[in-house]
Amino acid sequence: MRENASTCAAPARPGRLVSLDAFRGLVMMFMASAGLGLANLAKSHPNSPFWQGVAFHTSHVPWVGGGAWDMIQPAFMFMVGVALPFSLARRQREGQGFGRLLAHAAWRSLLLIALGVFLASHWSPHTVFHFTNVLAQIGLGYVGAFLFVGRPLMWQLCGFATLLLATWAAFVLHPLPPGNLDWSQYGVKPEETGDVLLSGLFAHWNKGWNLAASFDRWFLNLFPSETPFVFNAGGYQTLNFVPSIATMLLGVMAGELLLSGRTPSAKLLRLFLAGGACLGLGLLAGGYACPIVKRLWTPSWVLYSGGIVLWLLAAFHALLDFRLRNCWAFPLMVVGRNSIVIYLLYQLSSSWIRDNLKTHLGQDIFSGPDGEFLQRGTVLLILWAICWWLHRRRIFLRL
Repeated sequence: MRENASTCAAPARPGRLVSLDAFRGLVMMFMASAGLGLANLAKSHPNSPFWQGVAFHTSHVPWVGGGAWDMIQPAFMFMVGVALPFSLARRQREGQGFGRLLAHAAWRSLLLIALGVFLASHWSPHTVFHFTNVLAQIGLGYVGAFLFVGRPLMWQLCGFATLLLATWAAFVLHPLPPGNLDWSQYGVKPEETGDVLLSGLFAHWNKGWNLAASFDRWFLNLFPSETPFVFNAGGYQTLNFVPSIATMLLGVMAGELLLSGRTPSAKLLRLFLAGGACLGLGLLAGGYACPIVKRLWTPSWVLYSGGIVLWLLAAFHALLDFRLRNCWAFPLMVVGRNSIVIYLLYQLSSSWIRDNLKTHLGQDIFSGPDGEFLQRGTVLLILWAICWWLHRRRIFLRL
């Protein structure tokens, strides 16, 4: 699809948020950087607090908590929600009714799920029907988020709370594992038991044995597979999409706030207050109700991560949406306006790019202690250049 491409010196066309493009671009570039290999480089400095902090924020936590690297998926899903009111407002101006809008949302949902399955199957000789990829998760929850757009704020807040409370109750009602359970049969390695096996109420969110894991042992085995599904090695589950709708709904509410006629200062204040409330409630819930676990998208994770991404959106909105010239953000906007492109390129071609660089420039080009940093940085630069080339030619992929 082609559309007018703005330059760094031009404001975004009406109805488009520069801040959202830049925020999305930052998140996608962070993802495509693969952390620049800094987590592995930090292993050479085990006694350095600085390097251990770098490692924490450029790799996934084992189970409970979350650093910057864990915020990529919630930020992306949140921004899907933010964009929804803008997209629907444009389509309504074109004369599209609810039925056509719903049909488009359902079609987009199916496309995202299909893309998620395609990516899950990329390295397999057969179709892998797993639905934990971020695109599949967005697809599974997209229509649910769509149905909340344009509803009264109180309805949206009630829907948000209902999703979180229902998820929490369903996990708590799931029986705890027997005391003699062989955890290795459910994907728990001996060295990680201290991180992923919890006690008391929080044991309902143990890796490998919880409501969502039990659901997948039934649901995923309905699809053809070479071997029966028993566990997801990372602890990610299909049912994560249900509380993920709450993350997208948080974005919908933020997007409608930005579309409203409130003053810029009122919008910023509400974003910062909402972010603080979510973060505080998330930490409180994480201490008493359920652990903050991204891999299960627990209610406390929805609140905790939601507070952080609300603050990030507020910061980008304050920096970018009230100025006519935002040249410093241009590299981010180039990627943010083609986020699906860079995501697919990263998933499908990053290793191919790396291997070809070694083939043509020498196998030792990325050797040495900084080799992985240079390798990942070079791949990121190439992926960005492709997005820039598409931007120059006004080519933007939309689903």
